[in-house]
Amino acid sequence: MKIAVLPGDGIGPEIVAQASKVLEALRSDGLKIELEHAHIGGAGYDAAGDPLPDATLNLAKQSDAVLLGAVGGYQYDTLARPLRPEQGLLRIRKGLSLFANLRPAMVYPELANASSLKPELVAGLDIMILRELTGDIYFGQPRGVRTLDNGERQGFDTMLYSESEIRRVAHVGFQIAMKRNKKVCSVDKANVLDTSMLWREIVTEVAKEYSAVELSHMYVDNAAMQLVRAPKQFDVMLTGNIFGDILSDEASMLTGSIGMLPSASLDANNKGLYEPCHGSAPDIAGKNIANPLATILSVAMMMRYTFAREDIAQRIEAAVRKTLQRGLRTADIFEAGTQKVGTDAMGAAVVAAL
Repeated sequence: MKIAVLPGDGIGPEIVAQASKVLEALRSDGLKIELEHAHIGGAGYDAAGDPLPDATLNLAKQSDAVLLGAVGGYQYDTLARPLRPEQGLLRIRKGLSLFANLRPAMVYPELANASSLKPELVAGLDIMILRELTGDIYFGQPRGVRTLDNGERQGFDTMLYSESEIRRVAHVGFQIAMKRNKKVCSVDKANVLDTSMLWREIVTEVAKEYSAVELSHMYVDNAAMQLVRAPKQFDVMLTGNIFGDILSDEASMLTGSIGMLPSASLDANNKGLYEPCHGSAPDIAGKNIANPLATILSVAMMMRYTFAREDIAQRIEAAVRKTLQRGLRTADIFEAGTQKVGTDAMGAAVVAAL
């Protein structure tokens, strides 16, 4: 298992260090794992003047999977847009053809009280949000800022989806649903957007190939409301890039903290980039208070989806669960009656449970 490790910026190096401890523990158990580090984001700009240096992209292409921390920092906000850390993330997704972004939102029983919703609304929650990752308004052309004839500046972006882009991610959604509760809710804005009208048409066509799966459609504004009204109605939520970006962050608060949400971004052959859903949190970087569990759970997803080692994935998830059962909590999920620990201590506890 050759894994490219890209710690990135902010709290990225801290949380990746804990996930790396898990990988090292698995290697000590006899798993053949090879780790190689490289720069991305602000760290890439600092090292090579590029948020995605050629060496990093080449390493990622040569590896079986990629483990990423997070990118971004206040010190890079004044850079020209192509040099900003976030561009490195967008480019590596595009460069590796990672079109399917899996973001599970699951509530551990021990954290039901940490959710911003009532415990009875989220207890037992287990949703998979599938976000198309390489199309939509984030990548559509033309885009930019122009000056109109009257001298006023106007910003514009183009929302685009091709039939093939929609079809391939829809297949992934139905295939995931077949292994879960056989329900797909496709989220769009077909009452307003032509892009969404095509999205709904293609998803409906693909659904005919999966007769065992129940398909429903929901407008994105209603989906956002339903996620906080009755989240357990969902199984797999299938949606485009921008809607998925927003809804998955909303779903993170159902679980108690975005620090608990892992993610996987996959290509057509299940090669993947694995990262926590949260950002680089530069305000708490270096303070040993960040929650590493989302990054560790991303390693579990790596074992499940890229390496087809369900046994190891479940072992990592069980270690996280056992650590939570012990009452250990980082600051973001701390509540009365539990023990607050730092990033390093939480990582060490998971390795000990493993």
